[in-house]
Amino acid sequence: MLEGILRFAIHQRWLVLLAVLGMGALGAYNYQRLPIDAVPDITNVQVQINTEAPGYSPLEAEQRITFPIETAMAGLPHLRETRSLSRYGLSQVTVIFEDGTDIYFARQLINERVQEVRETLPTGVEPSMGPIATGLGEIFMWTVEPREGARKADGTEYTSTDLRTIQDWIVRPQLRNIPGVTEINTIGGYLKQFQVAPDPAKLIAYGLSFHDVLEALARNNANVGAGYIEKSGEQYLVRAPGQVATLDEIRDIVIRTERDVPIRVKDVAEVLLGKELRTGAATENGKEVVLGTVFMLMGENSRTVSQRVGAKLVQVNRSLPQGVVAKTVYDRTTLVDKTIATVSKNLLEGAVLVVAVLLALLGNWRAALLTAAVIPLSMLFLITGMVENKVSANLMSLGALDFGLIVDGAVIIAENCLRRLALEQHRLARLLERGERFEVVFEATREVFKPSLVSVIVVALVNIPIFTLTGVEGKMFHPMAFTVVVALLGALILSVTFVPAAIALFVTGRVEERENRAMQWARRAYRPALDLVLRNRIPTVAAAGVMVALSALVATRMGAEFVPSLDEGDIALHALRIPGTSLSQAIEMQKQLEGRIKAFPEVDKVFAKIGTAEIATDPMPPNVADNFVMLKPAAEWPDPSRSKADLARAIQEAVEKIPGNNYEFTQPIQMRFNELISGVRSDVAVKVFGDDLDRLLKSGEEIAELLERIPGAADVKVEQVTGLPMLTVHIDRSRISRYGLNVADVQEVIEVAVGGKQAGQVFEGDRRFDLLVRLPERLREDVEAMKRLPVLLPLGGRAADGGEARASYVALGEIARFEVAPGPNQISRENGKRRIVVTANVRGRDLGSFIAEVQERVQAGIQLPEGYWLSYGGTFEQLASAARRLQVVVPLSLALIFGLLFMTFGSARDAALVFSGVPLALTGGVAALWIRDIPLSISAGIGFITLSGVAVLTGLVIVSCIRDLRAQGTAIDEAIVEGTLTRLRPVLMIALVASLGFLPMALNVGTGAEVQRPLATVVIGGILSSTILTLLVLPVLYRLFHRDNELAS
Repeated sequence: MLEGILRFAIHQRWLVLLAVLGMGALGAYNYQRLPIDAVPDITNVQVQINTEAPGYSPLEAEQRITFPIETAMAGLPHLRETRSLSRYGLSQVTVIFEDGTDIYFARQLINERVQEVRETLPTGVEPSMGPIATGLGEIFMWTVEPREGARKADGTEYTSTDLRTIQDWIVRPQLRNIPGVTEINTIGGYLKQFQVAPDPAKLIAYGLSFHDVLEALARNNANVGAGYIEKSGEQYLVRAPGQVATLDEIRDIVIRTERDVPIRVKDVAEVLLGKELRTGAATENGKEVVLGTVFMLMGENSRTVSQRVGAKLVQVNRSLPQGVVAKTVYDRTTLVDKTIATVSKNLLEGAVLVVAVLLALLGNWRAALLTAAVIPLSMLFLITGMVENKVSANLMSLGALDFGLIVDGAVIIAENCLRRLALEQHRLARLLERGERFEVVFEATREVFKPSLVSVIVVALVNIPIFTLTGVEGKMFHPMAFTVVVALLGALILSVTFVPAAIALFVTGRVEERENRAMQWARRAYRPALDLVLRNRIPTVAAAGVMVALSALVATRMGAEFVPSLDEGDIALHALRIPGTSLSQAIEMQKQLEGRIKAFPEVDKVFAKIGTAEIATDPMPPNVADNFVMLKPAAEWPDPSRSKADLARAIQEAVEKIPGNNYEFTQPIQMRFNELISGVRSDVAVKVFGDDLDRLLKSGEEIAELLERIPGAADVKVEQVTGLPMLTVHIDRSRISRYGLNVADVQEVIEVAVGGKQAGQVFEGDRRFDLLVRLPERLREDVEAMKRLPVLLPLGGRAADGGEARASYVALGEIARFEVAPGPNQISRENGKRRIVVTANVRGRDLGSFIAEVQERVQAGIQLPEGYWLSYGGTFEQLASAARRLQVVVPLSLALIFGLLFMTFGSARDAALVFSGVPLALTGGVAALWIRDIPLSISAGIGFITLSGVAVLTGLVIVSCIRDLRAQGTAIDEAIVEGTLTRLRPVLMIALVASLGFLPMALNVGTGAEVQRPLATVVIGGILSSTILTLLVLPVLYRLFHRDNELAS
């Protein structure tokens, strides 16, 4: 069949070239459709259930809401784990499903369970599911702010409420319908509210209660329809509008009539445009702003959606009021473009170097260009495969592509065709006729096609372990393995069809087998070295064995990490203040912090989210802020050579001088990555499980103290579970019973007066705003004034002095005790059990050795109470999981490779000989990592996997040639020397093109280069050692393995 394909390709060469052209055209078309991203989205399938419960303490939110919802989720199909968080006024349950679960199926299941549990939840509490987005779905952020000196039409300045109204009713409606956008989240500013603020003294004077005000507002703010009437053949709809539209209309609402005198709202209360009791705020460059965030629909491409939003925001700005601007502050496209620029640069430079090697070593520019044409053609083949399989072009998917590897098969075939054409012309002493040329090309291709085929299968086999990875590591590295295998498959198809057809068609005229100076020099240097090692076989093998043993020893001493951190070019700063810090105080502290950061000339802008946004996808208390420090391009820095790590250290030193703050430094996407992977934002998390919050906190603090003493630990902190100041109003049941009051009557007064209660809505066209009853701010914040709040006694009851029944009141302070005490700040649960987390980042040290030391010290130094236990989380979990799986699968795939080699040669000896190239190659890879001080990682592991394929290929080429010579009757010693010298050029070309193809990747310093660097370093170092050892050790091993032939002769 193989011979049939080769003959068809050569004899139907124009048809083959036309088919290749068609494949290229399809690839070029698919290139327009190829999704582009920075990194693969590693998010697990998760659904958030957010429940707002105004006024509920963390303990109450856990008991009444979190626990019932969490319990209802148990037993869902494909459920992996549940995590929950209970904070003041909020319950969030995160339900995580197994990978591959359809998100819409998962949401449907959860919706059914939530409906079942809804009846058991407190009245008025409505659970809702978070947006259909991934954890990396926050792809675009903008601020709504006034320009310098801008004024409204009435001459006043724009307030935070005005900006929030513009965001909610002008910006948001235009952006939320963009394809790929699932939700728009807003933080900052104030929701506009129509507020009725009763004066308690006036309520007492008129004999009214808060309830009377609420009822009057509700009964005087509604439209009613009364069907229709028919008159003179026409139909008239009957309606009685009664909605209020202005502040004056609200003021004129009658609450009650006393002796024919109406008591209006304005008589007992102040009516004004008020502000909500907000849970979050946003700042930028030291001033308060309104911040909007786009959530991308799960499965969409971040770059495409970001570009759509960016284009739409330009149009939105035209519709904003004069002087107000919506300004982009974070756009994922920037990072994607920078990352793809790095990858493109690496690939382009690699391709140029590969072509240069081909031109230099092949000695025939036509053949070199034809071989080099395999690079763009296989890339176009790959692009079609990526589009069809919905794999995006990103740092990981294109990170392992080496054009040197791709053209290896074509190089072997082209080199052998040139050599055979030159030999045949020399033998016949004339130019070859067309038929003769075709036959020589056919024979030359057939002769070396088996090594090419086997090498592709070997590289495909060594990638099998990557396909077995699951979870986060699987999502991260599957695209990488897929692109390598598909590109090699395309190159193989082209090598057996396009290359022989093109050589037969275009390599005409005189073909000389001449070597350039580089090859002559290499041959002159290699021959004496080969003779030397063949004379000293045992010392040569012993030296190789020692090198392998040394590299194995070095590898065990090297550090380990999951994936090198992608340098996103920006800094994310997690700022923590003392629990209980008010939002207004946090904003002031934030402005001070931003002023300090903005003073650095390298900083372009700094913006922050404080507390919880409108949609609580990332609930934070007011004392916590996520800061985004956006840096200028390095070229605009005063010192462009300054490293980002040095700048981050300088910023950290500067901000630590500001009192009352604690910081954690990371990057925008990295912060989310860590959170998605393990539920925490740090590299390492020690989780303590148990029941009692005080005991959990005590154990957590002991662990934190221990962690801080470990070298490499940074940003060590214990989850803030306590310290939230609470004003608790304890209602005295015995006293209220004497007044004929119920607990609910007293609670309603407290709820309305302090928290506020909605009495309806006010409509302004499409816009709608809450109508709220709440005490004036001056009274709300005064505890003594709260104690004087009037609680209306029931009619028919008796006043305290024993008088007749009338509108009587009792002061709240008479029937309740006010207590200020710290309470729980938040309660976290995981799989139905309370837990506290101690987190740490790792700096200046590898993750693997750090975790090992942490586990050892914690086990020795921490004693937990009965019924309490520990678990470890963070990015290292993926490293451990991947390592466990690879320990099983890698040996299996190596066994498969050995089996393939055995089937190829029909000899276990020769298979073992070729296979010996793998450990010899690994020595160089380990040495290269050690020299560059790069820890072992999954990226480096994939480099070793790629390396194994190249090592086997060079061994195959040499052993195949020696076997062919021996089959022709050449003596073993002569066959070894002649075979290795004959295959010196292709082996050097394979090594050079493969290593030079990765060279730009190893040396690049652009965005994302640090993720590719370990892989490239391993391959280059390994290929260098593998080539040298293959050319010197393999002939010696061959001679030793075939000693029996010598003895037999």
